[in-house]
Amino acid sequence: MRAVTVEVVRLGLLPYGQALRIQRTYAERCRSGDGAGGGGGAGSASHTLLLCQHPPVYTTGLRQKGQPPSGLERLRDLGAEVHAADRGGLITFHGPGQLVCYPVLHLASFKKSIRWYVSQLERTVVAACAGLGVEASASTHTGVWVGDNKICAIGLRCSGYVTWHGLALNCNTELAWFDHIVPCGLEGKGVTSLSAELRRDVGVDEATSHLLDAFARHFDCRLTGDN
Repeated sequence: MRAVTVEVVRLGLLPYGQALRIQRTYAERCRSGDGAGGGGGAGSASHTLLLCQHPPVYTTGLRQKGQPPSGLERLRDLGAEVHAADRGGLITFHGPGQLVCYPVLHLASFKKSIRWYVSQLERTVVAACAGLGVEASASTHTGVWVGDNKICAIGLRCSGYVTWHGLALNCNTELAWFDHIVPCGLEGKGVTSLSAELRRDVGVDEATSHLLDAFARHFDCRLTGDN
């Protein structure tokens, strides 16, 4: 069976709102079947991995919809943006030094299961961490963990089996930003990074190569483009 092709697109450092608009464009292209093959449908879907970093921003998930925005102004006073996101989950932080990966995939080309998709993302990150020498694992809580400290957050949106949003792997992120929230609503849990675990500076570029290699293996796909 011919491997699915996924295009890697590096967006660099860009505001969260701009990245959201770009994701929607790629998701619509994937849904309509524009790209490889044409003609519409999952068989001709155009799959993409969008890689980026964001200036400091706190994003809230769908589980917080309708809840009072208490404390959000305080977060803005810290110098971060605050955005409501149409993904699952609660509040989290994105900022420089964090590898953000937004897979825009049609799951009909892989496996039509959200549970499988989340599991594969977690396995991808666990393998990427292992490649760098960090022993991480999945948990009963979504994401990837080193003990009780989350190293990678995962928050998704899937409509018509087309995915967007994705994962955020802490590389050399300034972890103090997380002190102002309860990340993902999990009391008593901490946050860590590749740099904190390895006690050396691990930048986004170094982590990216490991993440892409692991993604290609765990999703059994061929990566093209600027990778």
